[in-house]
Amino acid sequence: MTLYLWFIFFLAVQIIHFLGTWKLYQAAGRKSWEAAIPVYNSIVLMKIIGRPTWWTILLFIPIINLIMFPVIWVETLRTFSKKSTLDTFVGIFTLGFYIYYVNYTQKLEYNANRSLTPENKTADTVSSLLFAIIVATLVHTYVVQPYTIPTSSLEKSLLIGDFLFVSKLNYGPRVPMTTVALPMVHDSIPLTKRKSYLSWPQLPYFRLPAFEKIKRTDIVVFNWPVDTVHYFYEPKGKPGVIKPIDKRSNYVKRCVGIPGDSLSIKDGYVYINGKKLVLPERAKPQYSYKIALDEKTPIDLEALLKELNVNLVDVRGFRDQNKRDTLFIGALTEANAERMKTIPGITGVVREIATGNDDRIFPHINKWNEDNYGPIYIPEAGKTVALTNESLPFYKEIITNYEHNTLQIDGSHFIINGKQTNSYTFKQNYYWMMGDNRHNSEDSRYWGYVPEDHIVGKPVFIWLSWDTNGKGINKIRWDRVFTTVDGEGQPQSYFKYFLMVLAAYFVGEYFWRKRKENKA
Repeated sequence: MTLYLWFIFFLAVQIIHFLGTWKLYQAAGRKSWEAAIPVYNSIVLMKIIGRPTWWTILLFIPIINLIMFPVIWVETLRTFSKKSTLDTFVGIFTLGFYIYYVNYTQKLEYNANRSLTPENKTADTVSSLLFAIIVATLVHTYVVQPYTIPTSSLEKSLLIGDFLFVSKLNYGPRVPMTTVALPMVHDSIPLTKRKSYLSWPQLPYFRLPAFEKIKRTDIVVFNWPVDTVHYFYEPKGKPGVIKPIDKRSNYVKRCVGIPGDSLSIKDGYVYINGKKLVLPERAKPQYSYKIALDEKTPIDLEALLKELNVNLVDVRGFRDQNKRDTLFIGALTEANAERMKTIPGITGVVREIATGNDDRIFPHINKWNEDNYGPIYIPEAGKTVALTNESLPFYKEIITNYEHNTLQIDGSHFIINGKQTNSYTFKQNYYWMMGDNRHNSEDSRYWGYVPEDHIVGKPVFIWLSWDTNGKGINKIRWDRVFTTVDGEGQPQSYFKYFLMVLAAYFVGEYFWRKRKENKA
Protein backbone atom coordinates (compact mmCIF):
# COMPACT_ATOMS: atom_id res chain seq x y z
CA MET A 1 0.00 0.00 0.00
CA THR A 2 1.15 3.53 -0.82
CA LEU A 3 1.20 6.34 1.74
CA TYR A 4 -1.93 7.77 0.10
CA LEU A 5 -3.80 4.47 0.49
CA TRP A 6 -2.64 4.20 4.08
CA PHE A 7 -3.94 7.71 4.75
CA ILE A 8 -7.34 6.73 3.33
CA PHE A 9 -7.27 3.53 5.41
CA PHE A 10 -6.39 5.54 8.54
CA LEU A 11 -9.27 7.96 7.95
CA ALA A 12 -11.66 5.02 7.43
CA VAL A 13 -10.61 3.57 10.79
CA GLN A 14 -11.26 6.91 12.45
CA ILE A 15 -14.75 7.09 10.93
CA ILE A 16 -15.49 3.53 12.09
CA HIS A 17 -14.30 4.44 15.58
CA PHE A 18 -16.41 7.61 15.69
CA LEU A 19 -19.60 5.89 14.50
CA GLY A 20 -19.22 3.14 17.09
CA THR A 21 -18.25 5.18 20.16
CA TRP A 22 -19.60 8.76 20.06
CA LYS A 23 -22.44 7.96 22.48
CA LEU A 24 -19.95 6.30 24.83
CA TYR A 25 -17.93 9.52 24.88
CA GLN A 26 -21.10 11.46 25.72
CA ALA A 27 -22.02 9.04 28.52
CA ALA A 28 -18.55 9.55 30.00
CA GLY A 29 -19.10 13.33 30.10
CA ARG A 30 -17.04 14.13 26.99
CA LYS A 31 -18.09 15.77 23.74
CA SER A 32 -19.17 13.50 20.89
CA TRP A 33 -16.86 15.28 18.42
CA GLU A 34 -13.85 14.18 20.52
CA ALA A 35 -14.42 10.66 19.19
CA ALA A 36 -13.77 11.92 15.65
CA ILE A 37 -10.35 13.62 16.02
CA PRO A 38 -7.51 11.25 15.05
CA VAL A 39 -5.00 10.48 17.83
CA TYR A 40 -6.76 12.90 20.20
CA ASN A 41 -9.70 10.49 20.34
CA SER A 42 -7.35 7.76 21.56
CA ILE A 43 -5.95 10.02 24.28
CA VAL A 44 -9.47 10.86 25.45
CA LEU A 45 -10.47 7.19 25.34
CA MET A 46 -7.55 6.30 27.63
CA LYS A 47 -8.86 8.84 30.14
CA ILE A 48 -12.39 7.40 29.85
CA ILE A 49 -11.26 3.82 30.54
CA GLY A 50 -8.81 4.92 33.23
CA ARG A 51 -5.66 3.78 31.49
CA PRO A 52 -2.39 5.75 31.08
CA THR A 53 -2.14 8.16 28.16
CA TRP A 54 1.06 6.51 26.88
CA TRP A 55 -1.01 3.47 25.89
CA THR A 56 -2.01 5.61 22.88
CA ILE A 57 1.49 5.16 21.48
CA LEU A 58 1.11 1.36 21.54
CA LEU A 59 -1.99 1.64 19.33
CA PHE A 60 0.13 3.03 16.49
CA ILE A 61 3.07 0.59 16.64
CA PRO A 62 2.68 -2.16 14.03
CA ILE A 63 2.28 -5.69 15.46
CA ILE A 64 1.98 -4.28 19.00
CA ASN A 65 -1.34 -2.70 18.06
CA LEU A 66 -2.71 -6.12 17.13
CA ILE A 67 -2.35 -7.06 20.80
CA MET A 68 -3.52 -3.71 22.12
CA PHE A 69 -6.77 -3.44 20.13
CA PRO A 70 -8.46 -6.41 21.86
CA VAL A 71 -7.27 -5.07 25.22
CA ILE A 72 -8.87 -1.67 24.50
CA TRP A 73 -12.11 -3.28 23.29
CA VAL A 74 -12.44 -5.28 26.52
CA GLU A 75 -11.45 -2.30 28.70
CA THR A 76 -14.05 -0.12 26.98
CA LEU A 77 -16.81 -2.70 27.48
CA ARG A 78 -15.94 -3.13 31.16
CA THR A 79 -15.92 0.63 31.68
CA PHE A 80 -19.53 0.63 30.55
CA SER A 81 -20.51 -2.29 32.82
CA LYS A 82 -20.21 -5.02 30.17
CA LYS A 83 -17.81 -7.23 32.10
CA SER A 84 -19.15 -10.75 31.87
CA THR A 85 -17.16 -13.54 30.22
CA LEU A 86 -19.68 -13.54 27.38
CA ASP A 87 -19.24 -9.78 26.83
CA THR A 88 -15.46 -10.24 26.69
CA PHE A 89 -15.69 -13.17 24.26
CA VAL A 90 -18.17 -11.43 21.93
CA GLY A 91 -16.15 -8.19 22.01
CA ILE A 92 -13.02 -9.96 20.82
CA PHE A 93 -14.77 -12.39 18.42
CA THR A 94 -16.54 -9.51 16.60
CA LEU A 95 -13.27 -7.56 16.31
CA GLY A 96 -14.68 -4.84 18.53
CA PHE A 97 -17.90 -4.31 16.61
CA TYR A 98 -19.86 -5.50 19.65
CA ILE A 99 -19.21 -1.97 20.93
CA TYR A 100 -21.53 -0.73 18.14
CA TYR A 101 -24.31 -2.84 19.65
CA VAL A 102 -23.64 -1.41 23.11
CA ASN A 103 -23.33 2.14 21.75
CA TYR A 104 -26.72 2.16 20.00
CA THR A 105 -28.96 -0.33 21.81
CA GLN A 106 -27.94 -0.45 25.48
CA LYS A 107 -28.47 1.88 28.40
CA LEU A 108 -24.99 3.25 28.93
CA GLU A 109 -23.76 3.02 32.51
CA TYR A 110 -20.38 4.72 32.78
CA ASN A 111 -18.31 3.38 35.66
CA ALA A 112 -15.63 6.02 36.13
CA ASN A 113 -14.32 4.54 39.37
CA ARG A 114 -14.14 0.89 38.39
CA SER A 115 -11.33 -1.15 39.89
CA LEU A 116 -8.44 -1.68 37.48
CA THR A 117 -7.12 -4.60 39.52
CA PRO A 118 -7.93 -8.04 38.02
CA GLU A 119 -10.84 -9.62 39.87
CA ASN A 120 -9.41 -13.15 40.04
CA LYS A 121 -6.20 -15.10 39.59
CA THR A 122 -7.01 -16.10 36.02
CA ALA A 123 -7.60 -12.50 34.96
CA ASP A 124 -4.39 -11.46 36.72
CA THR A 125 -2.43 -14.18 34.88
CA VAL A 126 -3.88 -13.16 31.50
CA SER A 127 -3.09 -9.50 32.22
CA SER A 128 0.51 -10.31 33.18
CA LEU A 129 0.91 -12.55 30.14
CA LEU A 130 -0.35 -9.86 27.76
CA PHE A 131 2.03 -7.32 29.27
CA ALA A 132 4.95 -9.76 28.92
CA ILE A 133 4.04 -10.46 25.28
CA ILE A 134 3.84 -6.74 24.50
CA VAL A 135 7.25 -6.03 26.06
CA ALA A 136 8.84 -9.07 24.41
CA THR A 137 7.37 -8.13 21.01
CA LEU A 138 8.64 -4.56 21.33
CA VAL A 139 12.14 -5.80 22.12
CA HIS A 140 12.07 -8.51 19.43
CA THR A 141 10.76 -6.18 16.71
CA TYR A 142 12.63 -2.96 17.42
CA VAL A 143 15.63 -3.66 19.68
CA VAL A 144 17.21 -7.12 19.55
CA GLN A 145 16.25 -10.44 17.96
CA PRO A 146 17.61 -13.94 18.66
CA TYR A 147 19.03 -15.74 15.64
CA THR A 148 20.59 -19.14 15.02
CA ILE A 149 23.40 -19.85 12.54
CA PRO A 150 22.00 -22.61 10.27
CA THR A 151 24.76 -22.97 7.64
CA SER A 152 28.55 -22.97 7.34
CA SER A 153 28.81 -19.95 5.03
CA LEU A 154 30.58 -17.95 7.78
CA GLU A 155 32.36 -20.98 9.25
CA LYS A 156 35.22 -20.07 11.62
CA SER A 157 33.77 -16.58 12.20
CA LEU A 158 30.32 -17.87 13.13
CA LEU A 159 29.70 -21.58 13.59
CA ILE A 160 26.67 -23.74 12.92
CA GLY A 161 24.85 -23.85 16.25
CA ASP A 162 25.79 -20.33 17.37
CA PHE A 163 22.85 -18.55 18.99
CA LEU A 164 23.12 -14.81 18.39
CA PHE A 165 21.55 -11.62 19.55
CA VAL A 166 21.00 -9.42 16.49
CA SER A 167 20.77 -5.71 17.22
CA LYS A 168 18.11 -3.78 15.32
CA LEU A 169 19.39 -0.47 16.75
CA ASN A 170 22.81 -0.38 15.05
CA TYR A 171 21.47 0.00 11.48
CA GLY A 172 18.13 1.47 12.57
CA PRO A 173 15.02 -0.53 13.55
CA ARG A 174 12.89 -1.29 10.51
CA VAL A 175 9.19 -0.73 11.09
CA PRO A 176 7.38 -3.96 10.14
CA MET A 177 5.97 -3.74 6.63
CA THR A 178 3.69 -6.73 7.23
CA THR A 179 1.18 -5.27 9.66
CA VAL A 180 -0.93 -8.35 10.44
CA ALA A 181 1.25 -11.14 11.82
CA LEU A 182 1.74 -13.27 14.89
CA PRO A 183 4.21 -11.67 17.29
CA MET A 184 7.74 -13.04 17.72
CA VAL A 185 7.57 -15.61 14.92
CA HIS A 186 8.86 -15.24 11.39
CA ASP A 187 7.16 -16.56 8.25
CA SER A 188 5.39 -19.65 9.57
CA ILE A 189 3.58 -20.82 12.68
CA PRO A 190 5.89 -23.13 14.69
CA LEU A 191 5.38 -26.88 14.08
CA THR A 192 3.11 -26.16 11.11
CA LYS A 193 3.40 -25.19 7.47
CA ARG A 194 0.94 -22.37 7.86
CA LYS A 195 1.77 -18.74 7.18
CA SER A 196 2.06 -16.61 10.30
CA TYR A 197 1.00 -13.42 8.54
CA LEU A 198 -1.39 -11.81 6.08
CA SER A 199 0.18 -10.35 2.96
CA TRP A 200 -2.22 -7.39 3.05
CA PRO A 201 -2.12 -4.63 4.14
CA GLN A 202 1.54 -3.68 3.75
CA LEU A 203 3.18 -0.54 5.19
CA PRO A 204 5.66 1.39 3.03
CA TYR A 205 9.32 0.86 4.00
CA PHE A 206 10.44 3.04 6.90
CA ARG A 207 13.50 2.77 9.13
CA LEU A 208 14.13 4.58 12.41
CA PRO A 209 17.44 6.48 12.91
CA ALA A 210 20.55 4.29 13.11
CA PHE A 211 23.57 4.32 15.38
CA GLU A 212 25.90 3.52 12.49
CA LYS A 213 26.05 2.79 8.78
CA ILE A 214 26.86 -0.62 7.36
CA LYS A 215 30.62 -0.79 6.85
CA ARG A 216 32.68 -3.08 4.68
CA THR A 217 33.44 -6.39 6.46
CA ASP A 218 30.48 -6.00 8.86
CA ILE A 219 28.53 -9.21 9.46
CA VAL A 220 24.91 -8.44 8.60
CA VAL A 221 21.56 -10.23 8.96
CA PHE A 222 19.17 -9.52 6.10
CA ASN A 223 16.11 -10.90 4.34
CA TRP A 224 17.10 -13.14 1.43
CA PRO A 225 16.08 -11.12 -1.66
CA VAL A 226 15.17 -14.10 -3.86
CA ASP A 227 13.31 -16.11 -1.24
CA THR A 228 10.15 -17.97 -2.20
CA VAL A 229 8.66 -20.98 -0.46
CA HIS A 230 7.05 -24.11 -1.77
CA TYR A 231 4.98 -25.05 1.23
CA PHE A 232 2.14 -23.38 3.20
CA TYR A 233 0.05 -26.19 1.61
CA GLU A 234 0.69 -24.77 -1.83
CA PRO A 235 -0.38 -27.08 -4.70
CA LYS A 236 2.46 -28.69 -6.62
CA GLY A 237 3.40 -27.08 -9.89
CA LYS A 238 2.96 -23.52 -8.62
CA PRO A 239 5.99 -21.19 -8.87
CA GLY A 240 6.21 -20.58 -5.12
CA VAL A 241 4.82 -18.18 -2.55
CA ILE A 242 6.24 -14.69 -2.98
CA LYS A 243 6.76 -13.45 0.56
CA PRO A 244 6.62 -9.86 1.79
CA ILE A 245 10.11 -8.38 2.26
CA ASP A 246 10.18 -8.62 6.05
CA LYS A 247 8.93 -12.23 5.98
CA ARG A 248 11.61 -13.54 3.64
CA SER A 249 14.15 -15.93 5.15
CA ASN A 250 16.84 -14.39 7.34
CA TYR A 251 20.37 -14.75 6.01
CA VAL A 252 23.68 -13.79 7.63
CA LYS A 253 26.72 -12.90 5.53
CA ARG A 254 29.64 -10.51 5.55
CA CYS A 255 29.19 -7.21 3.74
CA VAL A 256 32.13 -6.86 1.37
CA GLY A 257 30.79 -4.04 -0.81
CA ILE A 258 28.85 -0.91 0.14
CA PRO A 259 26.92 1.58 -2.05
CA GLY A 260 29.11 3.30 -4.62
CA ASP A 261 31.85 0.65 -4.59
CA SER A 262 33.36 -0.98 -7.64
CA LEU A 263 33.77 -4.65 -6.76
CA SER A 264 35.71 -7.42 -8.44
CA ILE A 265 36.93 -10.88 -7.46
CA LYS A 266 40.29 -12.14 -8.68
CA ASP A 267 41.35 -15.72 -7.95
CA GLY A 268 38.93 -15.77 -5.01
CA TYR A 269 40.09 -12.50 -3.43
CA VAL A 270 37.75 -9.51 -3.23
CA TYR A 271 38.93 -6.15 -4.57
CA ILE A 272 37.16 -2.87 -3.81
CA ASN A 273 37.87 0.11 -6.05
CA GLY A 274 40.96 -1.69 -7.31
CA LYS A 275 42.40 -2.52 -3.87
CA LYS A 276 42.38 -5.91 -2.15
CA LEU A 277 39.80 -5.97 0.66
CA VAL A 278 41.48 -6.16 4.07
CA LEU A 279 39.45 -8.37 6.42
CA PRO A 280 39.44 -8.01 10.23
CA GLU A 281 41.49 -10.43 12.33
CA ARG A 282 38.41 -12.38 13.38
CA ALA A 283 37.41 -13.04 9.76
CA LYS A 284 38.83 -16.34 8.57
CA PRO A 285 37.95 -16.87 4.91
CA GLN A 286 38.22 -20.43 3.69
CA TYR A 287 38.88 -21.83 0.25
CA SER A 288 38.97 -25.25 -1.36
CA TYR A 289 42.34 -26.99 -1.46
CA LYS A 290 43.71 -30.09 -3.12
CA ILE A 291 46.18 -31.92 -0.86
CA ALA A 292 48.70 -34.34 -2.37
CA LEU A 293 49.82 -37.17 -0.06
CA ASP A 294 52.95 -39.33 -0.06
CA GLU A 295 51.69 -42.88 0.53
CA LYS A 296 55.10 -43.94 1.83
CA THR A 297 54.95 -41.53 4.78
CA PRO A 298 52.30 -42.43 7.38
CA ILE A 299 50.11 -39.51 8.48
CA ASP A 300 47.42 -39.52 11.12
CA LEU A 301 45.07 -37.46 8.97
CA GLU A 302 42.16 -37.65 11.36
CA ALA A 303 44.25 -36.17 14.17
CA LEU A 304 45.65 -33.51 11.86
CA LEU A 305 42.24 -32.45 10.59
CA LYS A 306 40.94 -32.34 14.15
CA GLU A 307 43.91 -30.18 15.19
CA LEU A 308 43.12 -27.77 12.34
CA ASN A 309 39.43 -27.79 13.30
CA VAL A 310 38.44 -29.06 9.85
CA ASN A 311 35.00 -30.62 9.62
CA LEU A 312 35.17 -34.05 7.97
CA VAL A 313 32.00 -33.14 6.08
CA ASP A 314 34.19 -30.75 4.06
CA VAL A 315 36.68 -33.51 3.16
CA ARG A 316 36.53 -35.82 0.15
CA GLY A 317 38.82 -38.54 -1.09
CA PHE A 318 39.60 -39.73 2.43
CA ARG A 319 38.60 -43.00 4.12
CA ASP A 320 41.57 -43.95 6.26
CA GLN A 321 45.19 -42.93 6.46
CA ASN A 322 47.35 -43.93 3.49
CA LYS A 323 44.34 -45.20 1.52
CA ARG A 324 44.14 -42.18 -0.79
CA ASP A 325 46.87 -40.14 -2.48
CA THR A 326 44.72 -37.03 -2.95
CA LEU A 327 42.66 -35.17 -0.40
CA PHE A 328 40.14 -32.47 -1.28
CA ILE A 329 39.23 -30.08 1.56
CA GLY A 330 36.34 -27.75 0.77
CA ALA A 331 36.86 -25.28 3.64
CA LEU A 332 40.41 -24.52 4.74
CA THR A 333 41.84 -21.20 5.94
CA GLU A 334 45.05 -19.93 4.36
CA ALA A 335 46.82 -20.21 7.74
CA ASN A 336 45.86 -23.88 8.01
CA ALA A 337 46.93 -24.44 4.40
CA GLU A 338 50.37 -23.07 5.27
CA ARG A 339 50.45 -25.33 8.34
CA MET A 340 49.71 -28.40 6.18
CA LYS A 341 52.65 -27.58 3.91
CA THR A 342 54.97 -28.24 6.87
CA ILE A 343 53.59 -31.72 7.62
CA PRO A 344 55.81 -34.63 6.51
CA GLY A 345 53.96 -36.80 4.03
CA ILE A 346 52.07 -33.91 2.44
CA THR A 347 53.71 -33.18 -0.89
CA GLY A 348 51.44 -30.47 -2.23
CA VAL A 349 48.83 -27.94 -1.05
CA VAL A 350 47.14 -26.16 -3.94
CA ARG A 351 44.22 -23.78 -3.65
CA GLU A 352 41.41 -24.59 -6.07
CA ILE A 353 40.37 -21.71 -8.33
CA ALA A 354 37.28 -21.97 -10.50
CA THR A 355 37.84 -21.80 -14.26
CA GLY A 356 35.52 -21.16 -17.15
CA ASN A 357 32.19 -19.36 -17.03
CA ASP A 358 29.23 -20.23 -14.84
CA ASP A 359 25.69 -19.20 -15.84
CA ARG A 360 24.56 -19.55 -12.20
CA ILE A 361 26.60 -16.46 -11.37
CA PHE A 362 24.73 -13.12 -11.22
CA PRO A 363 23.60 -11.57 -13.53
CA HIS A 364 23.50 -14.95 -15.30
CA ILE A 365 25.21 -13.87 -18.53
CA ASN A 366 27.69 -16.78 -18.55
CA LYS A 367 30.63 -14.42 -18.25
CA TRP A 368 32.24 -15.05 -14.83
CA ASN A 369 32.60 -17.65 -12.07
CA GLU A 370 32.69 -17.65 -8.26
CA ASP A 371 36.43 -16.91 -8.09
CA ASN A 372 36.82 -14.45 -10.96
CA TYR A 373 34.12 -11.84 -11.22
CA GLY A 374 33.46 -8.25 -12.25
CA PRO A 375 34.16 -5.44 -11.91
CA ILE A 376 30.60 -4.39 -11.11
CA TYR A 377 29.09 -1.22 -9.63
CA ILE A 378 27.15 -1.44 -6.35
CA PRO A 379 24.19 0.98 -6.64
CA GLU A 380 23.92 4.00 -4.35
CA ALA A 381 20.73 5.95 -3.66
CA GLY A 382 20.47 9.06 -5.82
CA LYS A 383 23.15 7.94 -8.30
CA THR A 384 22.34 7.52 -11.99
CA VAL A 385 23.61 4.83 -14.35
CA ALA A 386 23.38 4.56 -18.12
CA LEU A 387 21.06 1.86 -19.42
CA THR A 388 22.27 -0.29 -22.28
CA ASN A 389 21.57 -3.83 -23.37
CA GLU A 390 24.84 -4.78 -21.65
CA SER A 391 24.14 -3.01 -18.33
CA LEU A 392 20.44 -3.86 -18.02
CA PRO A 393 20.92 -7.42 -16.63
CA PHE A 394 22.62 -5.90 -13.56
CA TYR A 395 19.80 -3.46 -12.81
CA LYS A 396 16.63 -5.04 -14.21
CA GLU A 397 15.67 -6.67 -10.90
CA ILE A 398 16.28 -3.39 -9.09
CA ILE A 399 14.13 -1.39 -11.50
CA THR A 400 11.18 -3.77 -11.60
CA ASN A 401 11.16 -5.75 -8.34
CA TYR A 402 13.03 -3.79 -5.66
CA GLU A 403 11.95 -0.31 -6.75
CA HIS A 404 8.56 -1.20 -8.28
CA ASN A 405 8.70 0.37 -11.73
CA THR A 406 7.31 -0.91 -14.99
CA LEU A 407 9.91 -1.70 -17.63
CA GLN A 408 9.48 -2.32 -21.35
CA ILE A 409 12.29 -3.06 -23.77
CA ASP A 410 12.04 -2.15 -27.43
CA GLY A 411 15.32 -3.16 -29.03
CA SER A 412 17.86 -0.78 -27.51
CA HIS A 413 15.15 1.53 -26.15
CA PHE A 414 14.01 1.35 -22.51
CA ILE A 415 10.61 2.52 -21.35
CA ILE A 416 10.25 2.98 -17.57
CA ASN A 417 6.82 3.87 -16.21
CA GLY A 418 5.68 4.72 -19.75
CA LYS A 419 8.58 7.10 -20.51
CA GLN A 420 11.53 6.34 -22.77
CA THR A 421 14.89 6.79 -21.08
CA ASN A 422 18.53 5.79 -21.38
CA SER A 423 19.38 6.09 -17.68
CA TYR A 424 18.09 5.14 -14.25
CA THR A 425 18.43 6.82 -10.82
CA PHE A 426 18.43 4.50 -7.81
CA LYS A 427 15.94 5.09 -4.99
CA GLN A 428 17.78 3.18 -2.27
CA ASN A 429 21.20 1.81 -1.35
CA TYR A 430 22.39 -1.71 -2.15
CA TYR A 431 25.02 -4.01 -0.64
CA TRP A 432 27.13 -6.98 -1.69
CA MET A 433 27.13 -9.88 0.79
CA MET A 434 29.44 -12.90 0.77
CA GLY A 435 30.19 -15.83 3.05
CA ASP A 436 33.68 -16.40 4.43
CA ASN A 437 33.44 -20.03 3.33
CA ARG A 438 34.00 -18.97 -0.27
CA HIS A 439 33.19 -22.23 -2.06
CA ASN A 440 30.31 -23.21 0.24
CA SER A 441 28.20 -20.07 0.32
CA GLU A 442 25.17 -19.09 -1.71
CA ASP A 443 25.55 -15.33 -1.66
CA SER A 444 25.48 -12.18 -3.79
CA ARG A 445 27.64 -13.86 -6.42
CA TYR A 446 24.60 -16.01 -7.23
CA TRP A 447 21.63 -13.68 -6.69
CA GLY A 448 23.00 -10.16 -6.74
CA TYR A 449 22.50 -7.06 -4.66
CA VAL A 450 20.87 -6.80 -1.22
CA PRO A 451 18.53 -3.78 -1.04
CA GLU A 452 18.65 -1.53 2.01
CA ASP A 453 15.02 -2.30 2.86
CA HIS A 454 16.01 -5.97 3.32
CA ILE A 455 18.51 -5.21 6.11
CA VAL A 456 17.48 -6.71 9.48
CA GLY A 457 20.32 -5.96 11.87
CA LYS A 458 23.83 -6.55 13.15
CA PRO A 459 24.89 -9.66 15.13
CA VAL A 460 26.53 -8.40 18.31
CA PHE A 461 26.63 -11.26 20.81
CA ILE A 462 26.84 -15.06 20.94
CA TRP A 463 24.91 -16.14 24.04
CA LEU A 464 25.16 -19.89 23.39
CA SER A 465 26.99 -22.18 20.97
CA TRP A 466 25.75 -25.76 20.49
CA ASP A 467 27.90 -28.46 18.89
CA THR A 468 25.71 -31.35 17.67
CA ASN A 469 28.82 -33.53 17.33
CA GLY A 470 29.86 -32.98 20.94
CA LYS A 471 29.07 -35.32 23.80
CA GLY A 472 27.61 -34.55 27.20
CA ILE A 473 28.65 -31.21 28.63
CA ASN A 474 30.94 -30.68 25.62
CA LYS A 475 27.91 -30.20 23.38
CA ILE A 476 28.21 -26.59 24.52
CA ARG A 477 31.20 -24.74 23.07
CA TRP A 478 32.06 -23.03 26.36
CA ASP A 479 34.77 -20.84 24.81
CA ARG A 480 32.12 -19.20 22.57
CA VAL A 481 29.43 -18.61 25.21
CA PHE A 482 28.91 -14.87 25.86
CA THR A 483 31.40 -13.73 23.22
CA THR A 484 31.07 -10.65 21.04
CA VAL A 485 30.84 -10.96 17.27
CA ASP A 486 32.75 -7.76 16.52
CA GLY A 487 35.90 -6.38 18.12
CA GLU A 488 39.66 -6.45 17.81
CA GLY A 489 41.69 -9.59 18.37
CA GLN A 490 40.31 -13.05 18.92
CA PRO A 491 36.90 -13.65 20.54
CA GLN A 492 36.89 -13.68 24.34
CA SER A 493 34.16 -15.26 26.43
CA TYR A 494 32.54 -13.10 29.12
CA PHE A 495 30.64 -16.04 30.58
CA LYS A 496 32.62 -16.12 33.83
CA TYR A 497 31.89 -12.43 34.40
CA PHE A 498 28.20 -13.11 33.80
CA LEU A 499 28.28 -15.89 36.41
CA MET A 500 30.02 -13.57 38.88
CA VAL A 501 27.36 -10.87 38.42
CA LEU A 502 24.58 -13.47 38.70
CA ALA A 503 26.08 -14.89 41.92
CA ALA A 504 26.47 -11.37 43.37
CA TYR A 505 22.81 -10.68 42.60
CA PHE A 506 21.52 -13.79 44.39
CA VAL A 507 23.83 -13.24 47.39
CA GLY A 508 22.71 -9.62 47.62
CA GLU A 509 19.04 -10.60 47.39
CA TYR A 510 19.52 -13.24 50.12
CA PHE A 511 21.01 -10.76 52.59
CA TRP A 512 18.39 -8.11 51.67
CA ARG A 513 15.58 -10.55 52.51
CA LYS A 514 17.28 -11.56 55.76
CA ARG A 515 17.62 -7.93 56.76
CA LYS A 516 13.97 -7.28 55.93
CA GLU A 517 12.87 -10.30 58.01
CA ASN A 518 14.97 -9.15 61.00
CA LYS A 519 13.38 -5.69 60.88
CA ALA A 520 9.93 -7.26 60.82
